[in-house]
Amino acid sequence: MKHNQESGNNLENKEQSDEQNQIVGDLPKKNPEIKYPVKPKDSASLIVLRNKGNQLQVLMGRRGRKAVFSNVYVFPGGKLEASDKLTNPASKLRQNLSERISTDTEKSTSFAMAAVRETFEETGLFLGAPGDIGETHNESWNQVRALGLAPALAKLEYVGHAITPASKAFRFNARFFYAWASDMSGQLGGSGELADLAFLDIEKALELPLVDVTQFMLEEIIRRKENDFNIPATYPFFGYRKDRQYQRYK
Repeated sequence: MKHNQESGNNLENKEQSDEQNQIVGDLPKKNPEIKYPVKPKDSASLIVLRNKGNQLQVLMGRRGRKAVFSNVYVFPGGKLEASDKLTNPASKLRQNLSERISTDTEKSTSFAMAAVRETFEETGLFLGAPGDIGETHNESWNQVRALGLAPALAKLEYVGHAITPASKAFRFNARFFYAWASDMSGQLGGSGELADLAFLDIEKALELPLVDVTQFMLEEIIRRKENDFNIPATYPFFGYRKDRQYQRYK
């Protein structure tokens, strides 16, 4: 009986340890037998902001236990899809931002379109204007088309670029944007991929379980706020060298 109790305690401790590891939200390491790093998947996130009184608030939600970044708070976002480069926006990215994101205009637009689509899917909010995106085989874009809307990319601002470590089994080549909730339509809700979805005072958001890149981008937004959201002269890149954080501005 004592042996069974000890086994039960060991199992409980293991479950608690696993849960703690999940809260950190760290990506699993790649198989050491694989010589080369995994190719990062192109992805995009949208940081949705609003002012409430004298507080700047940010929209965040918590990823589920089975998600790649499990049990941490994130901005809405996800991987680029083929349909993101086939749809027609209501307005284009500003040229200076497009050139910051990629020398390929189509690629820059795809990152922006993915950020808007993923935010619509995960939060129910859409950054749009009257327009026709054209025919697609994507359910989310079809829903947008039925509303008579298309992405208003001119209302996007660029925050920065991040790539996850070469030592990880899952990697992302991510672009981060921000937009104001006042420019968006829809009801807050979404697909349920993000739990505890809410606007939070940005300083409070920094106290949540976050991955390092999310914390960095929140701090970058605070820097923008301190400069009255004027267009910056340089934009950040957040990456890793031998698993050590590395940042540069250019």
